[in-house]
Amino acid sequence: MSASAFSCSAAIPTAGFEVTAGEPVIGGVHGDDIHHYHCPHCKSWIFTRMVGMDWFVNLRPTMLEDASWYAPFVETYTSTKFPWAQTGAAHSYPEFPPLAAFEGLIKEFASWNSGDEKNTEI
Repeated sequence: MSASAFSCSAAIPTAGFEVTAGEPVIGGVHGDDIHHYHCPHCKSWIFTRMVGMDWFVNLRPTMLEDASWYAPFVETYTSTKFPWAQTGAAHSYPEFPPLAAFEGLIKEFASWNSGDEKNTEI
């Protein structure tokens, strides 16, 4: 469902996110601060919750019935990407953006997305 040169995800506000069917299980990297949730049947990665960043859920857009609205705004871990892989994202980071950058990125994203009928998330 999500295999490619990219690992796309969308930051969805926690208040607007709900699992409506099934019981996802924690898989992948296990730890106290990050929880990757997977389908218990096929083991596809569905979403991630991170301790300390509780205001959003990191959702895999490929899990949505309609992901046509999705376009990358920020790309991370470009230090390990294939040289030919291009996302068209407005911002690129060798790893994750520093926590101090998130406020500015969110404000810029809100302005970048204003007036556009298609919503995208960082």
